[in-house]
Amino acid sequence: MKPYSDIAELVETLESEIQSLTEQITTLKKEPQSLNEQIIFKYIDTGSTGKTKDFVRSLGIKSERGSLFSSGDVSKLIKDAADDISPELLAIARKVVSMKNKNGKYR
Repeated sequence: MKPYSDIAELVETLESEIQSLTEQITTLKKEPQSLNEQIIFKYIDTGSTGKTKDFVRSLGIKSERGSLFSSGDVSKLIKDAADDISPELLAIARKVVSMKNKNGKYR
């Protein structure tokens, strides 16, 4: 929790957090609009580039290089994004990456 100077500021901070969480929930309830979004949803679901890579390979999809999809391709997609991924969904995926980097396995 962020520091606050009075109850009104605390309430404002908590209301802002509620709004942010509500927006994230709304984003996660949406259906993927593209293959790249489907990949990002899978990453958020598993928290694993390896499991996401296996999912993409099971669909028979190859990387831009024409080779088998790799964990690095998943990481690159999250880092560099693509035009067909919503910024809100990408922000959640990056938050998952950040949580894993700070705390190891986040689950």
